[in-house]
Amino acid sequence: MTYVVTADGTRIAYQLQGHGAPLVLLAGQANNHHWWDAVRADFHPARSTLTLDYRGTGDSDKPDIPYSTELFATDVIAVLDELGIDRADVYGTSMGGRVAQQIAARHPGRVGALVLGCTSPGGPHGVERGNDVRRALARPEPGAARQALLELMYTPQWLASHPGPYHTLGDPGMPAHARRRHLVASNQHRAWDLLPDIGAPTLVVHGTDDLLNPTANAPLLADRIPGARMHLIPDGRHAYFEECRDQAGPLVLDFLTSARRL
Repeated sequence: MTYVVTADGTRIAYQLQGHGAPLVLLAGQANNHHWWDAVRADFHPARSTLTLDYRGTGDSDKPDIPYSTELFATDVIAVLDELGIDRADVYGTSMGGRVAQQIAARHPGRVGALVLGCTSPGGPHGVERGNDVRRALARPEPGAARQALLELMYTPQWLASHPGPYHTLGDPGMPAHARRRHLVASNQHRAWDLLPDIGAPTLVVHGTDDLLNPTANAPLLADRIPGARMHLIPDGRHAYFEECRDQAGPLVLDFLTSARRL
């Protein structure tokens, strides 16, 4: 396992695969790099892919200290520094999209192009999930909350033909304190005032049927980030990047290729 040690002494595990210009792939809340296992090879004909295990997940350290999307962004920059990568494209989904916003706004020279998937600006300007979704995810019956999360991630048709394993339901090895820290970091994300500072070419992608992170967040981001484009994937739920990979992968690669020509 390959690590970088951050300024506060935390070891962050990272994974670099493929060849070509680097594309940083950032996972969702309480997930490690396996979030991308099903699709990362789709990028390798044109790109190398760089993932990491957020602090609190995977093979990274799990300190019981406050986490934030800004801190996660700083960890990504530490990995880029370790690898000598001055500039990379960044694709973040869900909480990873929140982290990607922080990177692009606070470290503009490090981001070539930006893709924000199924994410939100957070805070009072973001559109929160409905109370019915919150109740479903908090059901106490054994397996009920997991089933609810599966159905928020994927359509019933896809689930019927894909029995798993599923890598988007959270890192099963996370300690409880780290899971709580991730939840707080995502909930406390506030990027509305930062978004106009993003200068990288930006694509906002969202599934039309995403209830976990409502689709209404996509136009908020696209309108707030200068020059951003938006693409909605019909019938896509939260894990559109996996279920709709035949659409989403080429869409992202085409955007990144065109952005490099600018």
